[in-house]
Amino acid sequence: MVWGKLWGKKFGGRMGNLTFQKIRSLKEPGRYSDGNGLLLEIGKSGRGSWTVRVQSQGKRRDIGLGSIADVSLAEAREKAAEIRRLVKAGIDPVAKRKRKADVLPSFREAAYLVHAEHKKSWKNGKHQAQWISTLETYAFPIIGDRFVNEIEGPAIRDVLIQIWLEKPETARRVRQRIATVLDWSYAKGFRSSEAPLRSVSKGLPRQPSKNGHFAALPYEEIPDFIAALRKRVSIGRVALELLILTAARSGEIRGARHAEVDTARALWTIPAERMKMGRAHVVPLSLAAFDTLDHARMFYSPVSDLIFPGQKPTKPLSDMTLLKVIRDMEINSTVHGLRSSFRDWVADQTDYPREVAEAALAHAVPNKVEAAYRRTDFLEKRRALMDDWADYCMSKI
Repeated sequence: MVWGKLWGKKFGGRMGNLTFQKIRSLKEPGRYSDGNGLLLEIGKSGRGSWTVRVQSQGKRRDIGLGSIADVSLAEAREKAAEIRRLVKAGIDPVAKRKRKADVLPSFREAAYLVHAEHKKSWKNGKHQAQWISTLETYAFPIIGDRFVNEIEGPAIRDVLIQIWLEKPETARRVRQRIATVLDWSYAKGFRSSEAPLRSVSKGLPRQPSKNGHFAALPYEEIPDFIAALRKRVSIGRVALELLILTAARSGEIRGARHAEVDTARALWTIPAERMKMGRAHVVPLSLAAFDTLDHARMFYSPVSDLIFPGQKPTKPLSDMTLLKVIRDMEINSTVHGLRSSFRDWVADQTDYPREVAEAALAHAVPNKVEAAYRRTDFLEKRRALMDDWADYCMSKI
């Protein structure tokens, strides 16, 4: 007789008619009752299977629970108890099981549906192919056949840990794409929660920072980071939020003044003397950025025009205030690295030209000939870019 994993489990729970030893001694084909409707049926071949007998709508029904090779005595009792609870509540357990199998997609099925919906908006054919191929390579072998409502932090971590240190950029993209599939499943009603990215990130080792670059928060984590920022109110948190939404430098944010903001035209003009390159920079303000500026009004001081005054109202906020917020939240990024998060998002998730992204960051044009002939700062294109960035940043609010 093939008993499978039955031998490796304690039967636990209430005491029924069947025991580990008794089941092992069964030789004759037939039905053996454990009580409360749970039956073990031994066939002529010696193989056993579990059923539970219930009364549903005045009729007796036998519902299969699986073979004894796959389901232990303890598990059979748990399944039988769950079916009895469903029947008592007026729910047909067989129909419920069928609905789950028919309606809930596996992660693999959901990923292909998400890819089909989203690829129409991706103009880059290479990105279209890579988006699904990375999931096929790294995610499907581990979670592809699991229902989307069953995938939580530990399973996502198991996918990522294999490549987290060896292929950090690929791993971050896989994480973001898994999150997209699970968030889509949540929006469709297949899950009760969005992707648990924050807990996953805490369970992974710190990736080495790139040589010569500031440590940057992966752009996939920016929406969760802003949502976490908003759980408490402080001048440093509000300033950091505006820094992210405008892709500005720390000094530009901390020195920002109310007089520099043109609310009618939705523009923030940073004067040349406060810019790294010595040229005035105009930042188009999204609705989210305006909302953040409204939050900043609670820190207004009548003796200063600074949006973010320091301990002395006439002096700007300290740079350490912003860094302390990041450190307290245990985020692996510098303040300046948040600009890299924006730049990576533009490159990976949009089709905006490189020149527009560089102009948004107020970077100098490296080619002197190109710089001499350029007569535009791409203001209107940057306005659309910053609106899209704000929508992405606030997607978890």
